[in-house]
Amino acid sequence: MAEPAAGTAGGFGFDSLKASMARGDVLLALGIICIVCGLIFPLPTWLLDISLALSITFSVLILMTVLFIERPLDFTTFPTTLLIATMLRLSLNVATTRLILAGGHEGIDAAGHVIKAFGAFIMGDNFVIGLIVFGILIIINFVVITKGSGRIAEVAARFSLDAMPGKQMAIDSDMSAGLITEEEARKRRTDLEQESNFYGAMDGAAKFVRGDAIAGLIITFVNIIGGIVIGTLQHDLDIGEATHTYTYLTVGDGLVSQIPALLVSIAAGLLVSKGGVSGSADKALFKQFSQYPKGLALTSGTMSFMAVMPGLPFLPFATLAALTGFLSYYLQKELIRTNQQRLQLAASEASKVKPAEEPISKSLAMDIIRLELGYGLLALVNGEGHKLTDQVKGLRRQLAEEMGVVLPSVRIQDNLQLPASDYIV
Repeated sequence: MAEPAAGTAGGFGFDSLKASMARGDVLLALGIICIVCGLIFPLPTWLLDISLALSITFSVLILMTVLFIERPLDFTTFPTTLLIATMLRLSLNVATTRLILAGGHEGIDAAGHVIKAFGAFIMGDNFVIGLIVFGILIIINFVVITKGSGRIAEVAARFSLDAMPGKQMAIDSDMSAGLITEEEARKRRTDLEQESNFYGAMDGAAKFVRGDAIAGLIITFVNIIGGIVIGTLQHDLDIGEATHTYTYLTVGDGLVSQIPALLVSIAAGLLVSKGGVSGSADKALFKQFSQYPKGLALTSGTMSFMAVMPGLPFLPFATLAALTGFLSYYLQKELIRTNQQRLQLAASEASKVKPAEEPISKSLAMDIIRLELGYGLLALVNGEGHKLTDQVKGLRRQLAEEMGVVLPSVRIQDNLQLPASDYIV
């Protein structure tokens, strides 16, 4: 009996672990633990290469996800994702700093193949170019994208919080008027709360991106200065060789870390600036640009003018002029065709509308019977005891009771054109 119990216990542990990994609980926890371990323990070069490639892949995935979501609330985990990506990059920065300072005297292979490849691709043999490119990336990320997206997130969070009472009252009034159901009202309240929390979290998440850029800049200068000091004083390298080697490795490390940071910053900017835009970014941009073909036509004219200006290359501007002109012509034709189809559809829908049914009173309408009397017969109308009007009413009532036929009202009037004893019905 003990063996099944042990098997059950062992099976329970394995099954629960498998279920947790399927839900992502254990995987996320293991990922966070690995990031923290990267801050403490040294990493081999092969593992560092894999981690750097993973960081780049993760950043590209974040950017592509932001591009294709329909609305910002479809990616409410972005602030958490941003924090994880930032911690991953900082952990890798610490790991690469350890490898650069510890083994930089051995050559440019000390920090792995990814850093070496980035340094060779962007810098070549001139590390000054790498420093300039790295500085430009820092400025673009920190001054332009991060600052702008942070301001957008701050304003969006403030206005979202201020507008929440009014939106809640609008939801309550719509539900009271019967325009929406209770379930739909509950869903709208949940979306409203998520929107407020999301923009508030994005306001704080922008600080992570800004701090990441500052940390990358500080780490770069520490690596360069510390590497030169370690190389010259501890490993007897001359100042030129130490400067070239450690600057090469440091700038390569900075580029590998700043490119993912730049991608994530762009994703954050796109996400917070997407408020009020429905649909994915590519569809929304194409739809809105294609609505105004005149803008493309003016752009084509401007490019044509620049193509013939002296000193400017003809081929690039002429190609762009032809491309924008073709797009303007094509979109104008599509716009006309769409409007015609819309008018035809509206006309066909109008023709399909059933004419309004005539009221039943018109179907029951009866012709008026008029009795015209000569002046000699007028005494019958108001005769004592046998008024003509009373006799007509009695006749109508008798016909209705016996035959079920309701005669219309009879109008009695005089006609002086008739002979004295004649009448006309």
